Amino acid sequence: MKQLGLPISLNSKLLLSNFFGDKNQSLLSFIETLFTGKDSSIVFISGANSSGKTHVLQGCAFKALDQGLTAMYVDVKQELPNRFLNTLSDYDWVFVDNIDQLDVTQQQELFDLYNQIKGTSTKLIVSALVMPGELELLKDLKTRLSLAVIFSLEQLTDIEKIELIKLKMKDKNLDIDEKVYAYLFKYFSRDLTMVLSAIDRLDQESLRQKNIISIPFSKKILDI
Repeated sequence: MKQLGLPISLNSKLLLSNFFGDKNQSLLSFIETLFTGKDSSIVFISGANSSGKTHVLQGCAFKALDQGLTAMYVDVKQELPNRFLNTLSDYDWVFVDNIDQLDVTQQQELFDLYNQIKGTSTKLIVSALVMPGELELLKDLKTRLSLAVIFSLEQLTDIEKIELIKLKMKDKNLDIDEKVYAYLFKYFSRDLTMVLSAIDRLDQESLRQKNIISIPFSKKILDI
């Protein structure tokens, strides 16, 4: 984990190089052009839960930091200081995750930030579950965001999700039968975040009970 100036950390595993981007190549290609551009740019990324929004934003933050640029990643789901978002215009890159969670004051701050970076070289990337037109935001902010370069992330298939989980388990040195993943997606949840959380629980219980993670074990522990 890489700590930022706030109580928000970047997950060192979330890199652009390991983002499952076959269906989202246009977004990744556009991001590459931003790193060579000198003008400000506003990018809006929409996508359902577990579609990879946080992965992309944090991956961009790492790439910026690795190039010696200043970057700030903010997750609106976490508590933020008052009058914070509109103080970030001096950063080279600003990432604001989950803007559908902004309160009214924060919406005004983001609107101010948007206006502050016009004519600068700051890149602002924001994310939300839905497209700008579907957000319940201040009218002026909603209008500004509708002018951004907009991308919508494609949902991963179950097979792609399983491949992603296998990579994450490899990082943890966990060897789990692939049939367990397929079982969890079919009978527990198709939400990637929920399945990953369930696997963490299974891992803890398997260590405690000194048992392997199997389908019967998963069924028992998760009460499926």
